[in-house]
Amino acid sequence: MNMRYLAFLAIILLAGVAFAQPKLKKTQISKEISVSLPQDFTPMTDDMIARSYPATTKPLAVYTAPSGQIDFSVTQKRSMFGAGDLDMLREFYKASIMEKFTKVDFIRQEVTKIKGQPFIVFEFVSSLAGEKNSMLKPVQKYSIIQYTIKGDQLMIFTLHAPFAMKNDWQPTAREIMDSVKM
Repeated sequence: MNMRYLAFLAIILLAGVAFAQPKLKKTQISKEISVSLPQDFTPMTDDMIARSYPATTKPLAVYTAPSGQIDFSVTQKRSMFGAGDLDMLREFYKASIMEKFTKVDFIRQEVTKIKGQPFIVFEFVSSLAGEKNSMLKPVQKYSIIQYTIKGDQLMIFTLHAPFAMKNDWQPTAREIMDSVKM
């Protein structure tokens, strides 16, 4: 075999390894909540959560990839609404998402059942432009956000990845979000 052929085969093999879907393992978030996450995802420390998620309601848990570029989080808040209100709430949450970003392109926006539990599911690509006079390019992200109501608690599950990683991560992201069990 000539060296060019071997080099080509090596490149193909390496590319296949680089884009192989990560193996998922069941992760217990709380007594009632579990999700399948990539084996190399680790929980963020409280300090990391405070820096990455500065909000009035601290997430219940945040897991991140070794690169720090992909995050999965779970947030729990009190809700005055019930699970039967998800269709109505979908428009409010959609407006909230559209308000946070300069541009949003929705891939999916639906109310669906996951493991028997109704969820609002938004899958989208977002852009957030810098200041008007900034020379920075807009920040683009690929995200899936799922909302559900259990009892009097609103549960929000989010997964964010850089837009450049969307094609490689979309199947895994969907698998993660479809594995949420309550």
